Parts: sequence; structure tokens; C-alpha cells
Amino acid sequence: MAASIASKASYFCSPFFGTNGHLSSESWIQSEASTSSRPDYRVTVPSPRTSRILNVGQSIQRNPIESEISPSSVSLSSNSKFSSISEKWWRKTPYSSSKNETRAHCVAENALSVDFFTERQFDMEAPVTHKRFGKEYPFHETPTSRGRSGGVPVFVMLPLDSINMNNQLTRRRALNASLLALKSAGVEGIMMDIWWGIVEKDGPGQYRWSAYRELIEMARKHDLKVQAVMSFHQCGGNVGDSCIVPLPHWVVEEAHKNPDLVYTDRAGRRNSEYLSLGCDIIPVLKGRTPVQAYSDFMRSFRDYFHDMFGETIIEVQVGLGPAGEMRYPSYPERDGIWGFPGNGEFQCYDKYMLASLKASAEAAGRPEWGLGGPHNSGHYNQWPEDTTFFRREGAWNSSYGKFFLEWYSGLLLDHGERILTAAEAIFRGTGTCLSGKIAGIHWHYGTRSHPAELTAGYYNTRFRDGYLPIARMFGRHGVSFNFTCFEMKDIEQPSEALCSPERLLNQVVKAARKAGVPLAGENALPRFDDEAYGQIVFQSRLQVEEDGLSDRAFEPMCSFTFLRMSESMFHSDNWRRFVPFVRHMAEGRTFQPWEEEHQVAESFVHATRPLIQEAAAAMV
Repeated sequence: MAASIASKASYFCSPFFGTNGHLSSESWIQSEASTSSRPDYRVTVPSPRTSRILNVGQSIQRNPIESEISPSSVSLSSNSKFSSISEKWWRKTPYSSSKNETRAHCVAENALSVDFFTERQFDMEAPVTHKRFGKEYPFHETPTSRGRSGGVPVFVMLPLDSINMNNQLTRRRALNASLLALKSAGVEGIMMDIWWGIVEKDGPGQYRWSAYRELIEMARKHDLKVQAVMSFHQCGGNVGDSCIVPLPHWVVEEAHKNPDLVYTDRAGRRNSEYLSLGCDIIPVLKGRTPVQAYSDFMRSFRDYFHDMFGETIIEVQVGLGPAGEMRYPSYPERDGIWGFPGNGEFQCYDKYMLASLKASAEAAGRPEWGLGGPHNSGHYNQWPEDTTFFRREGAWNSSYGKFFLEWYSGLLLDHGERILTAAEAIFRGTGTCLSGKIAGIHWHYGTRSHPAELTAGYYNTRFRDGYLPIARMFGRHGVSFNFTCFEMKDIEQPSEALCSPERLLNQVVKAARKAGVPLAGENALPRFDDEAYGQIVFQSRLQVEEDGLSDRAFEPMCSFTFLRMSESMFHSDNWRRFVPFVRHMAEGRTFQPWEEEHQVAESFVHATRPLIQEAAAAMV
């Protein structure tokens, strides 16, 4: 089935059931939700055996240790218009009997949004394959459909400030020349951030898409595909952030009135990069919940650009946290709070998350565990052995530690479940595919506790796989798994920090494979050297090492997105290295005779010199 990513769409099957999440069970939150002026949203449980209605925010009791919830499935309804469940959208499979019998889906069409959606009572240990589950999702064909020898399409991220705060396209001449150069080099397309803080800047529901329309039209003119990132986070404060794009000012105003809307650490420091997941389903944004606001934004994007989906806009990456990644802001670089390779800190001290922790602890019969996060986990820049929680025989592996980490990571999974459920309903039928991004937190990976991953919300330790539940949750919604640090080698990292980006990537590849989800890649840091390019090409084959043997029987990653387009990219030496890299990725080759490749690259660089000189000069 050889077809380019530009032309056709095929379908793949993925599982359709819920995650290990936690839903709010605080009585005072219930009261806040029930007394708001928002429409009468209700949670409906469609099941052959059970059917009941809960108010938004009402407790759905769950065992925080066993990671189960009852009832087995829930979906959202309201007095707004919702379309009915279609047989085309879910199918009964041979595996749909007994506890997996209930299949339900909520479709939010012409409604405010989906508040949340979870399904429970599934077999966490059952192997997940495309064949087993009958649900189909759009997924664009790439050269990887030719099998393990297929190539990998390369995309390039645009500068973060391609659209300014006045909703204007910046550096038109530079962008035009740059896109033409990228296309001539064989690049498949571009990735762009669609900033919430720019589009909905003026007020709730007031969307300004004109500048993005101009930019996407420019990409279409050059026959470049677009990966559109729904960026619900603030730009500024993370590695590589070259500009400041805050959250919408009306959201910031609400956070000033209620500081608990943003993440908070043990010392009470607030982090405004992203709204706390603790208030996901609470109507704290002028009558809407954060999940509703994200959903409305995505729906408006879909409606405004409906004529470009499938042909130009082929992927929507759904922002799920700081830097667009599904994680907590546990290692903020702003103001020197954190520095590599510190453990980071847990971000669970806003009132919403504390109330959820309290309820979960009481449900576990240990109310003393609900008073706050671990008191002995140290500060941002400490290392594992500096703390009694993260050290080799620390409290992370105690009954309390397991309870807390299950709760903390479970909330993150539920957050992803809610937003991806909404995105799945909104973008189904548009001909585009969905992706979600996970951070490549590789420092202290060689320790037992993996503290930097734990504080970020990934419950991954020497004894527990924290990435398989994430991959399975992505798979339930037909979302590809986007991961970073593909350019990194273990030997390049400080040995004392026990970094291992290669072993981490190996683990993520296994998780994606078990869950049956496509894996896409990015580089973590901008690099233009041959070592980085060679490592990316090698890792793009997704070879998994088992017992010292390399398994070469699987297809490569579905796409790679290069970080990022800049004036430096078009320097002659950097461009000379970039062009062969794109060719190697697209052709599925990990090497090429030096003389042949050198001749091809030199010929291409010579032919495109005026173009890249113009692009480099215009971007200064």
C-alpha cells in the first residue's frame, strides 16, 4: 500500500476503554460545580446492566491502589444538543462480553464540550493489538506502510514566534523563502504552535484565526503538510523558549483571583505555564471548565479550517501540559528554580489536588496520607541520594509511596483521557490524525526510583513500567505517541547523573509496540551535527534490544519532527548536513557511501544557495 502522506488515508484499529485515572470526589467541589451558572451537564452511564446520572463533580468512588472505578463506563450528556452514538463509531467485538461488554462513547457536536470520559473494568495485562479491538481511526499512510525497510517523513518545527501577540504573521519573506527551501530538500511538512494565548486572547469564545490561515495557506502553496499543535500552555520558561506567549489574559485574570487554578509546589510557588489538572472539570473559567475551554478551541479550529483537513492539515497534536507535553511542570527553568539534573518537585499543592488526595487517602483507609505530598522528597535541585524519599531504599517503594505515586500519576492519565476524548470526538471524520507528546526525562534513569520521571507524573521505576499505561491510553483514542530525545546518546550525558536517553527510548518503543500505537519522534535540543543526525537515523528504525540482541523485524517510526527552523539551519555547513539527513530518513537508509552522498549534497547546496542565503538573511 505505497502512498505518500500527502495523498491517502488508511485506517488502523486501536483499543477503546479507560485508564487508571482518578476523578474528583471532594464534596466542596461538588457544591461549587452544582451551584455554578453553567448548563446542566450530567454524567450518564449507558450500560446493559446499570444506568444512573451523576452531577458534574460528583464522586465516582475508586480504589486508589487497585486503579479501578465503578461504574464501568461513563460519558457526558447535557441539555445542549448531542449527536447519537453511531454504529460506525464503535463496534462490538468478540471480546466485548463479560466485564468488557460495555462500550460507550460521548459525541459532543454543537455542544459546549465534553467534560470528561472514562471507562473502567478492563484487563490491564491483556495484550493490546490492532486486531483485537474493532475501533477504527484515521491514520495517514507514510512510507512505513512498506514495512521495516520503509522511510520516515521529516517535518520541521516553525519558530515559536511565527505569529505575534497582535495576531500577525512575522517575517513573511523569511518564512516564504524558508518553506520553499524545506520543500526542495524533501521535507514533508512543518509543525506550528497554535497558541491559545493568541487566538482567544480577547475574551472567552472570541477566536482570531486570520494569521494562522495566512500561514497555513503559505504552507499549502509550497505543498507542505501541517502538524498543528493545540498549544494550551504558556510559552516562556522552558528550554528553547525564545519568546513569551502567556495564557489568554482573561484566564490569567481568573488565576489572579483564584491562584489555585495553577500548579503549586510544596513551598507555595505558583506555576502559570498551564492550568492545574485538579480543576479540569470545575467551571472556573467564567462558567466553563478548562476541558470545555480546550474543547471549544479545538472545535473552532476544526470549523474554521475545515477545507484544509486531510490535504494540508494532516495531524493535530493535542497539548496536554507544560510545553505541550503530558506532564507536571516539575522542572521549571524560569528564575533559576530548577537546573539540570535535579530531581524536580511534586506539583500537587493547589487546593483542588489536595482535596483529591485527601479523598483518595480516606478511601484507602489511611487519612493521614492525604495531608500533602511526601515531606522528605527534597527540593528541585537535589539528587536521589540526597533525599530519604528517592534514595535507593527510600520511601518511594513503601506502601505510602506507592499510594501517592499511583494517585499522582493517575490524575495525569485522567487528564489526558478527558482531553483526548474530546479531541477524538471533535476531529473524527476530518481526515487528520491525532498525536500526544511525552517528555524524554532521561536523567537519573539509571537509579531505582527514577525521581525526575516521578515528579513529572510518570510512575516509572526499576520495578514498574510507567509508559505502557500512557501508550494504552493513547491507543484507546487513536493517538500516536510522540517522544523526544532521539538525537541523544548515553555517552554524551554526565555519567554521575546516571542519564540514559537510549535505554529510556528503548523502553518507550516497547511500550508503544505492546499498545499497538504508532511512535513519532523529535530531537530534544537543536543540533546540526553529523553525530546527532546519525543517531536520529539509527533510532528511527525503532530497534528494540532484548537480551543483548537487536530486533529488526518492526517498522520504523511514523514521522520525525526536527527542532527547529532557525537562521542557523540555513548556514551553509548546517544545510549541507541537513539535506542528506532528510534523504536518509525518507529513503529508509542508515548509511550511504560517503563519496556519493557528498556529491549529491554539494550539488543540492550549490543549486539552493541563493534560496537559503535569502532565508538566513531574512530570519536575522
